[in-house]
Amino acid sequence: MAIGDVIKKYRKNRGMTQEEMATCLGITTPAVSKWERGNTLPDITLLAPIARLLNITTDELLSFKDELTDEEINQYLSNVQKDLKDKRFHEVFISVKEKIEEYPNCEKLICQAAIILDVNRIATKLPNKENYDNTIFRWFERCLLSKNEQIRNQAADSLFHMYFRKGDYGKANQYLDCFSLENPERKRKEALLNRKTGKRAEAYRAYEELIFTGYQHIQMILNDLRTLYMEDDNHEMAKKLVEVSSSVASTLEMGKYNEVCFGLDVAAWEKDVGWTAQLMQDILDGIETIGDFGKSKLYQHMALKTVSSEFSVGLKQKLLESFRDESFHYMQGNEYWEKLKNGVSSS
Repeated sequence: MAIGDVIKKYRKNRGMTQEEMATCLGITTPAVSKWERGNTLPDITLLAPIARLLNITTDELLSFKDELTDEEINQYLSNVQKDLKDKRFHEVFISVKEKIEEYPNCEKLICQAAIILDVNRIATKLPNKENYDNTIFRWFERCLLSKNEQIRNQAADSLFHMYFRKGDYGKANQYLDCFSLENPERKRKEALLNRKTGKRAEAYRAYEELIFTGYQHIQMILNDLRTLYMEDDNHEMAKKLVEVSSSVASTLEMGKYNEVCFGLDVAAWEKDVGWTAQLMQDILDGIETIGDFGKSKLYQHMALKTVSSEFSVGLKQKLLESFRDESFHYMQGNEYWEKLKNGVSSS
């Protein structure tokens, strides 16, 4: 905000006329008028007296109030949401616009306020919604330059959906570059665009790939969480997470092997002989199903590699070697494990 605009705003807030301000500062009324019109700037020696007169700091006078605390931003945005319920949208929009002009470098304020206004105008029967497009677009475009990745992603997401709603899929596609290639939101948005532009097969494949990679990510998280509970000696939750991992594999049709391969670390940790033996048998018996997810219709548009018999044989040999490891010494005396240890067929 220009210094003249700041002077005008706070002068009016105090109910002071240009003449009264000029008298207090010992200058002419036309001088104040020229400041407020942006024709001239106050002499540097007047900055402190002007700030004192308007009851603001010199930083505020010079528009250096660029940041708000998170608490201040959250409180302000909460008030904005309340105002949107009680006041006309345009009135709230103008108020927010003035706030952003007051804090032009407060990116979190700009982005969150723009999101709130955009969502509200979509959700309500607001006439001439497009009249606010340019300003809201400009706010989001400004946030694309932020050093904060979260703010950049929020702005890019909002711009993508704004153009997507308008049916401008080419423009929406441009904002995909704002997301990293590893970000699943990028692929999901690509799928949305493919749906709308007739690329149905590509859309199906993208969604299926998201499910497939999402499954792997979820299982890694569940494994890490299970390990954490084991470190804290929480047996109940460790077993619960084995059940969850198995259930996820079953729900997403990953094949019998992937349903039963969890829990051996927990069984060994608890030295549960019966459970360990059952898991070993289920795992070895399920090796042939390790690639069964490729048969699932959930992934029918993906080019999944088939699991070779050589791989299955090699995996079975490695598993047998690991099952004979001394870490399973507590299994001594168990008939099934003794057979494995002595090289007897697991079938």
